[in-house]
Amino acid sequence: MATDAAGYDYVIVGAGSAGCVLADRLTASGRYRVLLLEAGGTDRRLFVQMPLGYGKLFHDPAVNWCYRTEPDPGLAGQADHWPRGKLLGGSSSINAMVWIRGHSSDYDDWQAAGNPGWGWADVLPAYRALEDWEGGADEFRGAGGPLHVSANRRDLHPLTHAYLGACAEAGLPGTPDFNGAQQEGAGVYQLSVKGGRRMSAARAFLRPAMRRANLTVRTHAHATRVVFEGRRAVGVEYRHKGALQLARAGREVILSGGAVNTPQLLMLSGVGPGADLAAFGLPVLLDNANVGGNLCDHQGLNYTWRMKTRTLNEVLRPWWGKALVGARWLLTGRGPLSMSINQGGGFFRTDPGLPRPNMQLYMQAFSTLLPRAGERPILTPDPFPGLSLGLSNCRPTSRGRISLHSADPFAAPRITANAYATEADVAEMLAAVKMLRRIAAQPPLADLIAEELRPGPAVSSDAELIADFRARSGTVYHASCSARMGPDAADSVVDARLRVHGLAGLRVCDASAFPTLIGGNTNAPSILMGWKGAQMILEDAG
Repeated sequence: MATDAAGYDYVIVGAGSAGCVLADRLTASGRYRVLLLEAGGTDRRLFVQMPLGYGKLFHDPAVNWCYRTEPDPGLAGQADHWPRGKLLGGSSSINAMVWIRGHSSDYDDWQAAGNPGWGWADVLPAYRALEDWEGGADEFRGAGGPLHVSANRRDLHPLTHAYLGACAEAGLPGTPDFNGAQQEGAGVYQLSVKGGRRMSAARAFLRPAMRRANLTVRTHAHATRVVFEGRRAVGVEYRHKGALQLARAGREVILSGGAVNTPQLLMLSGVGPGADLAAFGLPVLLDNANVGGNLCDHQGLNYTWRMKTRTLNEVLRPWWGKALVGARWLLTGRGPLSMSINQGGGFFRTDPGLPRPNMQLYMQAFSTLLPRAGERPILTPDPFPGLSLGLSNCRPTSRGRISLHSADPFAAPRITANAYATEADVAEMLAAVKMLRRIAAQPPLADLIAEELRPGPAVSSDAELIADFRARSGTVYHASCSARMGPDAADSVVDARLRVHGLAGLRVCDASAFPTLIGGNTNAPSILMGWKGAQMILEDAG
């Protein structure tokens, strides 16, 4: 194994949402030398830069780890597809770009669980600093930061306005900014898009930082283990161009591989459930059963209707429609290809007695009841006008686990999602799916609907609705908490400053460190982890 001749202060594993921010912030002063390792390749691809092109990336192993879970009893025995970004920008380069911070109380929960510095009053200034909000700065939003957030008000499909009207009739009034004073309500989703192009963490943070001499970015560099001297992390072993290399870190190793890869790398390095590691012949450096545990994810599904009016199906399905919207996007950066398929959405409570919304809505002016195998057919929708209303649970109580299939660092880990494993999760989803039908039954949306296609009006009893959402639900790609933050190694992996309990020179800075799952999309909180994590690392460096 060759040792990298260059000397680095920090070695970061994973150029995803948090890793890109870390690379930028840790090199900004010019004081520290940083190596960023990424197992995937470049983000300079057409369907990465095209916002709606993410449908083409959903099953593409060139940019996607394409994980599959273990067969899940909670999902009627299905093995769910888990896309995770494998390129510069990580999952921020293949996601649906919806920019949601989460409910303010989520962060107060983090702090109340023994994590000082992570309450809403602490994270709001960080969000304001990193954002360039199209709507302009106010007490909640920031302008002039590195990451542009689009208000997404141009080129909305007319059905979006009908959806918002129906939500109001169903008792869910509009909210102008899900990231402002009030999350609850229906509205238009903000997007991490600028000038018609995806605003990934790579574009916002990493590309500018790559101009600095003190940052080295190595792609196609697959980390195989963290190297320790005693209980101090001193470097990372990785495979690059067919050979094993060792990159030494004079100060710290920082793991930013995400909720799947970070716990996998910890376990391969001897940090995790001791009996499990020993069974694979791995040396046990630190026995901590929480590594890979507490896995949490949002589960979602769609209800679909045939419409009496035109939808995006008629625009995106025919070849000539693709040609027209493609030309429009290339020439003007506008039109359907410049947006997410999720144009409208919202947050609501299944029980008015709850203190905050527990469900998230997604409105799509298209449908895909007839998908082709191995494809997420965003650019090949149904051959009839269709509308989809979807939802996901904000704070599920079910917990899964990431574990090893083998000691081979190039083998995919075992993902046990354990969806809908608690009665509470089933009960709230049952109440939630009834809300979808309630919205669809309200004018002005009801006037435009021809018929419900899926699950169809024949599915009506509670037992039938539960069986349906078990059979059709799946991840909404928000895996978190598998190396979670907390004050005690008895139930966590890292402390409030993201340092791994019981070890020196090693931090985790990504969504795996979330103490609990955020009520909303997780890309913004993952970027926050990079921003706040870099701040803590620099403070501790003195």
